[in-house]
Amino acid sequence: MANWVSAGCGAIANELAQAMEKRGQKLYGVVNRTPEKAVAFAEKYGVQKVFTSFQDVCADPAVDIIYISTPHNTHIHFLRKALAAGKHVLCEKSITLNSEELEEAVQLAKEHGVVLAEAMTIYHMPIYKELKKRMDAGKFGELRVIQMNFGSYKEYDMKNRFFNRNLAGGALLDIGVYALSFVRMFLNSCPDQITSQVKLAPTGVDEQAGILLMNREQEMATVTLSLHAKQPKRGMISFDKAYVEMYEYPRGQKAVITYTEDGHTEEIVAGATADALGYEVEDMEQAIAGHPELMKLELTEDVMKMMTRIRKDWGLTYPEEERATEKI
Repeated sequence: MANWVSAGCGAIANELAQAMEKRGQKLYGVVNRTPEKAVAFAEKYGVQKVFTSFQDVCADPAVDIIYISTPHNTHIHFLRKALAAGKHVLCEKSITLNSEELEEAVQLAKEHGVVLAEAMTIYHMPIYKELKKRMDAGKFGELRVIQMNFGSYKEYDMKNRFFNRNLAGGALLDIGVYALSFVRMFLNSCPDQITSQVKLAPTGVDEQAGILLMNREQEMATVTLSLHAKQPKRGMISFDKAYVEMYEYPRGQKAVITYTEDGHTEEIVAGATADALGYEVEDMEQAIAGHPELMKLELTEDVMKMMTRIRKDWGLTYPEEERATEKI
């Protein structure tokens, strides 16, 4: 079993530690910008080592995999250090702010022979693997259109991460990444035609958006996002012989298939929502054991290309990107 270190000890890090306990594992180490929180986290989960700095994590030869669960805008800084030190990395979504940062990280991972992956639950939940298998076997016919909804109601607190530009806030990178990852998993190729509308929050980040996508096969997708209006987390994949409905799709466990010829329905249950992080841990360990394809990095790259292009159309940038432009 691999030695994992959690960079960060917030909600996701707690889920990770619990998922590992369920598998009969413990985190090897933890690092956090507030050392007291790291110590409390280590005591709670029986974590062996509390690191005082990220540099110390990277310098420890016993560390195999680093799980990064800090805010989006910090990811690239940690990725550079971890990958250059020859560590495998599973990084929270969105993996980076834009395609340029992701390309740099992918190149570093190749140079140092390590696995880089985004912690995107959709790529690892058993229900999606089962649906993809049936789709690829032609059970549903030709894919036509995918419709995605994701809406949360967040109070207007312009300091929290959802609306804060300094923390790379906004709907697209926070919840849109799930919808677009779902879309990309089922489309036969990456969309090359993208149009969208956006409503900006007072801070200038995207609060609400509608996105329309089409690829070269003329498969289409629509995505509706909001941080200030509740919507069901609903995905629907429409084929010419059936349509598939999913609710709570970021960690889905059940799909309902309606066959268009006679209207009969079939319900499939696979995996469990509660084990979402456990599936990621399992696939990541398999990836470093010789099956990197399990982590779907090429789909992560496609999703990041779409999000980068969409934000460019909106003229929405973050302070880190503006500073990078100034340096040029």
